[in-house]
Amino acid sequence: MKAVQIREHGGPEVLEAVDISEPAPRPDEALIRVRACALNHLDLWVRQGIPGVQFAFPHVLGSDIAGDVVAVGELCRRVRPGMRVLLAPGLSCRQCLRCYEGRDNECREYKLFGAGVAGGYRELMAVPEYAVVPIPEALGYVEAAAAPLVFLTAWHMLFARAGLKPGEEVVVVAASSGVGMAAVQIAKLFHCRVVATAGGEEKMAKARALGADVVVDHYREDLGQELRKATSRRGADVVIEHVGEATWKASTSALAPSGRLVTCGATTGHDVGVDLRFLFAKQQSLLGSYMGTLAELHHVLRYVFEGKLKPVVDSTFPLGEARAAHERLEARRQFGKIVLEV
Repeated sequence: MKAVQIREHGGPEVLEAVDISEPAPRPDEALIRVRACALNHLDLWVRQGIPGVQFAFPHVLGSDIAGDVVAVGELCRRVRPGMRVLLAPGLSCRQCLRCYEGRDNECREYKLFGAGVAGGYRELMAVPEYAVVPIPEALGYVEAAAAPLVFLTAWHMLFARAGLKPGEEVVVVAASSGVGMAAVQIAKLFHCRVVATAGGEEKMAKARALGADVVVDHYREDLGQELRKATSRRGADVVIEHVGEATWKASTSALAPSGRLVTCGATTGHDVGVDLRFLFAKQQSLLGSYMGTLAELHHVLRYVFEGKLKPVVDSTFPLGEARAAHERLEARRQFGKIVLEV
């Protein structure tokens, strides 16, 4: 079968189209014909190499996957051949205390397709039955692949970590990212006022179209000052952050008293400072967030399947043009998800 893999860390040039053996599913697994696989910044980080993390080569990237069930193992009861499905991006042991408590994203064996295990840049893959989620006929493969990781991440950030309440004020940094566009939509769905940031007029217009009440250009303006102005100088109840060093100072200064900043990434760097005087005097919270639980994925996908939350697709590329897709993502030219069609 066809696949795109890496044999070493490096730039987009290390992605290579190859023929590999077809997988043989175990009794508790389903064989999936991949139709679409969306890119995430995780793909770039794994391709480039993550300090302190070792990957077995050759390695197949890709966490966000949609396709068809081709065959099922003898122990599978819930899925059947012919189903149109997407995959939960994370896998856990399903046997530890955290998994039993429904905190599977905290499992010591938690891993993502495309990182801890081989991902979706290939035609066929065998996956545990519990990771398979049927999708409605009205949802295309490309849109389905664009949904799981970013909507799950944004949902977990807003509700499990920040404890979002209807009517609160939310700042979403970098609304053009997958997590950003998901967070804007979720916050608006729950009747919040959303201030978003985006780079350039085109991306700002798209952020407004998603529902953002105010959009600030984070390239041309004093971001911290503009965010305070946009929140009537009170600040936001919740700030959704994943950019890191480049926006951290502005993001923390945009917090209201008792505000909660939730971060799930460090795209521009991780070495940030915190003024503890403001943190304790204003009783603010800085919260880390990583992925989300399988139950949360099913919760948020309900709204996707009903059309109340919409995956945003920037562009599509054939599997064989994965290098060009990576180059577009790396150049930050996208708004929404870049998807490989397999």
